[in-house]
Amino acid sequence: MRIVGGRWRGKRLSEVGAGDAAAHLRPTTDRARETLFNILTHGKFGNLVDDARVLDLFAGTGALGLEALSRGASHATFVDTGTPARALLRDNISLCSAQGISKVFRRDATDLGGHRGPGFDLVFLDPPYGQGLGETAIASALAGQWLAPGATVVWEEDARPLLPPELRLLDQRKIARSILTVAEVA
Repeated sequence: MRIVGGRWRGKRLSEVGAGDAAAHLRPTTDRARETLFNILTHGKFGNLVDDARVLDLFAGTGALGLEALSRGASHATFVDTGTPARALLRDNISLCSAQGISKVFRRDATDLGGHRGPGFDLVFLDPPYGQGLGETAIASALAGQWLAPGATVVWEEDARPLLPPELRLLDQRKIARSILTVAEVA
């Protein structure tokens, strides 16, 4: 696993290895990240990454948030409850020297609570597949005012997600066994 573009292009990230089966660590493939970031930076919606404040829910290894930082995002906040995931996150943040522009929260993405401060412009949502956690997490983020008006939500699942009425579909693609959905807070 590596960063595929931007200032850290080619930087190898920590390997997941055998890992902890209960941690549900399933990093987005390099190919899927490259496709996704082509949509986000060169697509018909303009560059949605440059100077964005990023929220990476179910962050796992942090590959999505770190890729965004590599491509010009100003800050990334990573949220994960898993101990193995947070250890990988800290290792990967260190490998990229991104400590000053990132935060790691041990928090349940499906129960975020209220957010103080400015909302996030770009949200990555990559929950364990087939458990309905994405729908609960996005509802929690919307209710807790974690998202800025007009924020972009990138949702990776193994099936088409049920978008809440607050989100407007912008793009959707099937890549291998994943469906990438890009939506905007209406």
